[in-house]
Amino acid sequence: MNILIVKLSSLGDVLHNLPIFWDLRAQYPEANIDWVVEEAYVHLIEPLQKNAEFKGINRIIPLGFRRWKKSLFSKKTFMEISEFRRNFQYVSYDLVIETQGLLKSAVVSRLAKRNVGGTITGLGNATEGSGYEPIARWFYTHCVQVPKQCHAVERSRLVAAAAMNISTVLSTPKFYPQAFVEMLAKNNQKINANFNVPYILIFHATAREGKMWSESHWVEIGQHLAAKGYRVILPWGNLAEKAVSERLCRHIANAVVPEAFNLTQAFTIVAGAQIVLGVDTGLTHLSAIMCKPTIELYCDSPRWKTEGFWSEKIRNLGDVGQPPSVPQVIAAIEQVQPQYQP
Repeated sequence: MNILIVKLSSLGDVLHNLPIFWDLRAQYPEANIDWVVEEAYVHLIEPLQKNAEFKGINRIIPLGFRRWKKSLFSKKTFMEISEFRRNFQYVSYDLVIETQGLLKSAVVSRLAKRNVGGTITGLGNATEGSGYEPIARWFYTHCVQVPKQCHAVERSRLVAAAAMNISTVLSTPKFYPQAFVEMLAKNNQKINANFNVPYILIFHATAREGKMWSESHWVEIGQHLAAKGYRVILPWGNLAEKAVSERLCRHIANAVVPEAFNLTQAFTIVAGAQIVLGVDTGLTHLSAIMCKPTIELYCDSPRWKTEGFWSEKIRNLGDVGQPPSVPQVIAAIEQVQPQYQP
C-alpha cells in the first residue's frame, strides 16, 4: 500500500501532524508512506525518514509554493513546478490524507496519482480559530467532520483514522523516534558548554502581536532566572524580533542574544535547554513535542487548540484575553524543573 500525507505548513501545524505517521504505521506496518511539505519545513520531517533501523517515511517531497508565488510566471518557477509534478507523480497512492483544509493543500492532494479505488480524505468542516476554505471539500473523495473545538493533534488523527476506516485513536500521541530523542540528549553537554552555564530559552516572538506577552513581564522573569544561576537565551527570527531581544537583554544579567539559527540548529538548541518558556508559537511547540520542560503562555489564542497534554513536563498558562501573571509563570518554573544548584 502507498500512502501520502499532505501537510504543507506551517511550523506548529506540521509538528502537530506528526502523530498520524505513527497511527498509519501501526495500522499498515509494511506500507510505503510519503509526505509532501513546504520546503522550509522539510527538516521537521527528516527525523522520521526511513533508514536501515527504522521503517519511517519513504519520501519527503518538498514543495516551494511560498517561493514560487513571488515569481509565478518566470521560466525558473515554471521549470521547478514541472519538476515537482514529475517527482510527485512518480508513485500512485491508495490513500491520500490532507489535514489542512485549505485550497492549496487540497489541490496538491488532487494532483497526486491514485491507484484504482484510491481515496483522498480531507477535513470536512472548519474548527474554531483555524483557517479553513470550504472549496477544499470539492477536491476530496471523503470529507471528515470533526468537533468545532478540536485540538490540532486530535484533528489530524481523526482525519487519518477515518481514512483508515478505524475508530478514533486514543493513545498518547507520538512525535519523533526514540533514537532521535536520545541522540539529541547526548548533545546536551556540548550545547551547555557553548553557553557556559545551564540555560533557559525564551521564545518571546510570534507572528501576531496580540499573542505576545508583556516585555516588562519577560524582564521580571529573566531577572528571576538569572538570580537562580541560569543564563537566559533570547532567540529571534527577524530584525524587529532581534530589537526586542536586545532590549530585554539589557535588563537581564548575563543574558545572550544568539546569532540567527535555522530549524536544524533549533533541535539541538532546544534539546540543550533546562527549560523553554514561550508564547503560542512554533518553536515553543517544538519544545513541547520533544517533551522538554516547557511552559507555554497563551495571551490571545485558545489554549485548548494547541496546548501540550502528552507530558508531565509541560505547563500551559493563560487563555484568550487572560495572559498569565508573572507569579503563575514562576510557580510553573518551579514545577517543571527543580531549582538550579551551582
